[in-house]
Amino acid sequence: MILSKKNQKLLISLVIILLWAIFVPKEIGQEQPNEVQITTTEIASDSANTTKENLQKVKVLRVIDGDTIELESGQKVRYIGINTPETVDPRRDPQCFGQEASLRNKELVEGKEIYLEKDVSQTDRYGRLLRYIYLEENDISINEQLIKEGYAAASSYPPDIKYQEKLRAAEQEARTNQKGLWQEGVCSL
Repeated sequence: MILSKKNQKLLISLVIILLWAIFVPKEIGQEQPNEVQITTTEIASDSANTTKENLQKVKVLRVIDGDTIELESGQKVRYIGINTPETVDPRRDPQCFGQEASLRNKELVEGKEIYLEKDVSQTDRYGRLLRYIYLEENDISINEQLIKEGYAAASSYPPDIKYQEKLRAAEQEARTNQKGLWQEGVCSL
């Protein structure tokens, strides 16, 4: 049976709605099955940039690389919507500007209390939490800041695309201004 493109889109939409109904809590605070638990403090802010409702306050133990951290609880967190050059992949050498991205991430968050914001997915295929990261004094996410400064590229992995347009705009700004890895002659991209 071959479906028309219109019917394919309809079928995909129905599957997404069904999965959403099954896996997304009906009320705030209702846990999902097998959800990773984090000790949290919820805050709220009327920020013009983001809705800071239901953020989880945690402390960073260490930075693993430019887009991954480890919390004091031992849980690892992968930043949503960005990709930094690799530095810890045992199958290959560190990529151009990877060390700089890791160092900048350390400067921003290592040893600090941060706020985590979930999009749709709880974890990635490696069991890392997927989150947007904020410092209390900064309404710009660390995810966005790393892109604006040229340490990361915008990278979307649906369904976690809440701020993807903002992150893409930040990347375009960094490219236009030749920041970080987008500087002429720094990395052959």
